[in-house]
Amino acid sequence: MVKEEKILGISDELQKILDSNMDTASERRRAREAFKEIQLGIDHCLMKVPKEGLKIEESYEVNSRGLEIFSKSWLPANSLPKALVYCCHGYGETCTFFFEGVARKLASSGYGVFAMDYPGFGLSDGLHGYIPSFDKLVNDVAEHYSKIKGNPKFRNLPSYLLGQSLGGAVVLKVHLKQPNEWNGAILVAPMFKFADNMIPPWLVKQILIGVAHVFPKLKIVPHQDIAKMAFRDFKKLELAKYNVIAYKDTARLGTALECLRTTQELEQRLEEAFFYDDYSLIRNGNILQVSLPLLILHGEADIVTDPSLSKALYQNANSSDKKLKLYKDASHALLEGETDEMIFRVLDDIISWLDEHSIKFKA
Repeated sequence: MVKEEKILGISDELQKILDSNMDTASERRRAREAFKEIQLGIDHCLMKVPKEGLKIEESYEVNSRGLEIFSKSWLPANSLPKALVYCCHGYGETCTFFFEGVARKLASSGYGVFAMDYPGFGLSDGLHGYIPSFDKLVNDVAEHYSKIKGNPKFRNLPSYLLGQSLGGAVVLKVHLKQPNEWNGAILVAPMFKFADNMIPPWLVKQILIGVAHVFPKLKIVPHQDIAKMAFRDFKKLELAKYNVIAYKDTARLGTALECLRTTQELEQRLEEAFFYDDYSLIRNGNILQVSLPLLILHGEADIVTDPSLSKALYQNANSSDKKLKLYKDASHALLEGETDEMIFRVLDDIISWLDEHSIKFKA
């Protein structure tokens, strides 16, 4: 097992917690509680976004599969939200660290923000870093957010999905599962295709696929340091160490196989969509039918997920309301690993799009 890097200046007791096995939700919850105040005080622009005027709540709820799901909400304290934003985090991540600042920024702009940790990630139940079925994960997300949408307080408000990296694939599959339930989607460096340097050679991949069917929980997938590849600002990369419950270990075989299968499915369906006319898109259930208002954001220098698939999605999405923004020289972690200026530029682009569409919805 890969041990966490040392964090200078913390006590031996905190280091012991940091070095403990994070496979279970109880261990991750203990670590988060121990580091909570330290995390909120780090020198990152997102942690400095004010929380005054916001109502922030955390909760646990058992879903239909018997898994206890952690979720968090950020709402304007003294007014009804203009709209609701439902968030899907990236691989290994949680909604309790960098996303805290993203959510505060959106809520301070008048939006209600809801986020959850997937099973196996963050503070939710499940073996750390393990996705036995991507489709079941999507079902968990759809189920959790549908309950919130059904709250009488929120029923008449527009609802938007926001997904980052792996969360982009989750958002797209939630939309395909519930094509008429959402008013728009925001995809940040979405995981529709891994960059070529992220995929093992063909022979190694075939061997790993074979072993995964027998030992899906094994952590033996060869990988590069994704954080180093994703963060352009190395000072912020150092601060990522404080995300103590993020999954930073070698990928589990079953998880890698599910992510690869999902990206291949989405890529194939997207490529097939290019060769069909509108009538065929409607009648062929296997074609990627993206019909909701869409904002796609991607760094041109992203070497983790391939920006070319974001371009293809923009070109082929069956939606008349779509927008693609590419950021020159920006890498994968657009909302946490770039310069302060770039991070807030991306956030401002998201808020501007939400403002424009929320006004349209009221009109």
